Amino acid sequence: MLYEYIALDIETTGLNPKNDSIIEIGAIKVVNGVEVEKFSTFINPARRIPPFITKVTGIDDEMVRSAPNISQVIGELVEFMKGYSIVGHNIMFDYSFIKTNAINNGYDFKCTAIDTLKISREYLKDLESRKLDYLCKYFQIEDENHHRAENDARAAYKLYELLCERYVKEEIQPVSLEYKVKRKMPITQKQAKYLRSLVKFHNIKLDVEIMQLTKSQASRYIDKIILEYGKMWN
Repeated sequence: MLYEYIALDIETTGLNPKNDSIIEIGAIKVVNGVEVEKFSTFINPARRIPPFITKVTGIDDEMVRSAPNISQVIGELVEFMKGYSIVGHNIMFDYSFIKTNAINNGYDFKCTAIDTLKISREYLKDLESRKLDYLCKYFQIEDENHHRAENDARAAYKLYELLCERYVKEEIQPVSLEYKVKRKMPITQKQAKYLRSLVKFHNIKLDVEIMQLTKSQASRYIDKIILEYGKMWN
């Protein structure tokens, strides 16, 4: 059992770290079963939050409007987590987003982790579900704001402590997480200028900030607009 670790959870605009964005981070430092420090913040994704994500998380565009963007906080988060293993439920999902954003903002990020979902699948095979909300209800773990980052990070660490105390007989060692990140190229000035012209010409409104797009994302937006509205003409 780990006696010092970071419990981690994030909320995002979707499931793909290559194309989707983080909208909330919850990281809790735990020492000897006690929460000693936390890192919790909304993130402005520079795009509209999909309605289905708002329905699941309760996080809407207004809540993140004045929040920092990921480039402003990722360095602080990496430093906060430095030297600690991480614990979370389906932790590879969270790690893939953190790793992607760290690398694309110039930070090296590697860590070891323990996944409470994997532990649950091994020791709680007879249960109907191993989802975090189900397990919290089953074990009477406080879970007032499910699908909110800080709440889920705290629920994951309490679940981890409980599983180790009641079920896990052999020492579970944290494992090194591997996720390859292809560094994103930022949008070019030529792309930005052309995309602004397209948007103005067709009188449409994008759901993202143009300068926050990557080169490949900008290309997809340009192609989509031309396909749907046509090219510019004099």
